Amino acid sequence: MTSTTSCCPEYAALSRRGLLQGAAALAGTTTVLGSAVVTASPATAASAGSVLVVLSLRGAADGLSLVVPHGDPVYYQARPRLAVAADRLVNKDGMFGMHPQLAPLEPLWRSGRLAAVHATGLPVPNRSHFAAMEELEDADAGSAERQGWLNRLVGTTAGDSPLQGFTMGGGVLPTSMYGDAPVMAAASLSQTRLPGDDQWDTIGGRVRSLHTLWDADASVLAGSMRSTFRAVEALAPASATTDNRGRYPAGDLGAALSQVARVVRGDVGVEVITVDQGDWDMHTDVGNLEWGRMRTNAGRLAGSIAAFFDDLGDQASKVTLVALSEFGRRVQENANWGLDHGYGNVMLLAGAGVKGGRYYGTWPGLTNDLDSDLLVTTDYRSVLSEVVTTRFRASTATVFPGFAPEQVGVMTSL
Repeated sequence: MTSTTSCCPEYAALSRRGLLQGAAALAGTTTVLGSAVVTASPATAASAGSVLVVLSLRGAADGLSLVVPHGDPVYYQARPRLAVAADRLVNKDGMFGMHPQLAPLEPLWRSGRLAAVHATGLPVPNRSHFAAMEELEDADAGSAERQGWLNRLVGTTAGDSPLQGFTMGGGVLPTSMYGDAPVMAAASLSQTRLPGDDQWDTIGGRVRSLHTLWDADASVLAGSMRSTFRAVEALAPASATTDNRGRYPAGDLGAALSQVARVVRGDVGVEVITVDQGDWDMHTDVGNLEWGRMRTNAGRLAGSIAAFFDDLGDQASKVTLVALSEFGRRVQENANWGLDHGYGNVMLLAGAGVKGGRYYGTWPGLTNDLDSDLLVTTDYRSVLSEVVTTRFRASTATVFPGFAPEQVGVMTSL
């Protein structure tokens, strides 16, 4: 469950509400691992040519701490206690550098498989966690249709997965995955099996009994049961993969990404996977390089992503990971060693197709007063449009209706 320590009441309420909604989630292979939630959409039963992992840093991560604009002097004026010293940054250029706890990502950066796009976000500011998440993941402003951008992306891909329509267990189905295209739900990868199909049934009699009961039945329920049988069977290769959890950092994100890696290595046709990780709502105790929540979170974030790409093995070449948050934090630190709700933020992209080893975006310059935000110069949909067109050859007009993307240049093959 998402920690609510030192966060705003709205985010705490949203976390509780999300879990309650998840208990009735309609679709999505959803796994809850502490503060991290994994939802997978197996779009085809065959091997997937591309896999997109969307990592949502819930609670509004501070992009100015993760990717520091050390070349803007206002950053140091506005954050006399929280600012990260320029000489401690990693992957540094003349304007930006990464938090030193992101050092585990240096190999990805040096090999050109990690990039950052700064000053990104929604078209207009929205400081409500709930409303911003909805808007970000729906990505279809003004429409009453309940369909997220990832569900629309899944709808553009070919395939007739036996997993489609399968639902199992609880968890939070993110708005981005909600919609018409079938997505899946499961309590956990290790628990994705038919009831009774365990070590005590050594001859498979219970499964045969279920098939005898449902296979010739023409009812809607029987159709769902047959879909469930096919879904469990199709997921079996992923469940059989080696669990490399021990290679990841402690914490929910490491646990979640280790399961994602198993799904990808299982090569069961999953094309889109979301990972929701909470605990980024830091109104207090952001801290500095010696202590604080940002130091801990940044380290676990970097260590988990690095371990994930190592764990993927020969499947890594087809996986693209995008990390983003619903909005950023204010420029100026508050009196509690924290940062209040802001606007613009940074997006991280890693893996296949990324033109890495550099920072992207137009820097707007910071201002230093109580209400100052990092302004948005790149609509987040422009970044995602490049991902879906280059990795899936999907129509931007379909995935992001009514939106005309501007070129960012962060992906190859444009």
